[in-house]
Amino acid sequence: MNRRFFSPAPLQLGPLQLSGTEAHHLLHVLRATPGDEITLFDGAGGEFTARVESTARKTVVCQILQARSVNRELPVELVLGVALPKGERQRWLIEKATELGVTRLVPVETSRSTQQHANNSTDRLQRTVIESSKQCGRNQLMYISPTTSLDAFLRAAPAASRRWMAHPQDARATTAAVTPAMDSPTWLLVGPEGGFTENETAQARTEGWQIIDLGARILRVETAAIALTSLASLPIE
Repeated sequence: MNRRFFSPAPLQLGPLQLSGTEAHHLLHVLRATPGDEITLFDGAGGEFTARVESTARKTVVCQILQARSVNRELPVELVLGVALPKGERQRWLIEKATELGVTRLVPVETSRSTQQHANNSTDRLQRTVIESSKQCGRNQLMYISPTTSLDAFLRAAPAASRRWMAHPQDARATTAAVTPAMDSPTWLLVGPEGGFTENETAQARTEGWQIIDLGARILRVETAAIALTSLASLPIE
């Protein structure tokens, strides 16, 4: 049973009142009672042992007993730029990117993007990040950046970073059997259903990006994003 709960407030030893979604889960799903121990995390790297002291209809009062030093983050920054798909596929992508250790996810607009990422949906996406972090044990929340243009994203990657763009329709693409730098940031980029245009891939090469081929089959955006992220994250775990 998952007993990890998120509290964005700066946490310290002593009493803490939980309300909202976290209190609801404790009260009505886990049926928490005084004396139960839970784990709290603050989304900024902190993890804490706490004990339920009292419960009310919509709130739970806990006593934070101990701060724990636990780091489950990748040793280098991993940034994923992606033309987000729609609906449930978008939520699934966010969830899996969180599980794989992506540091920052950037919605990217390209020439063939099918939808604009509405900034007012960031709260909903961030809730998915929190729920996924509770499940996978991350204490540092993956950050979701404001939507940016492809040009701005390509230029933002540091010169010292490893930069991979997934694009199968390019005869000069490198196969996926590549090894990420162990001590440098890694930036990844996945385009929309229609792929990138020739001008976009040419610009990426000019900016120092490596074009990566993920195989002969046509992948959905979310599949390509997770495949590329797995290639980048697993060797540096």
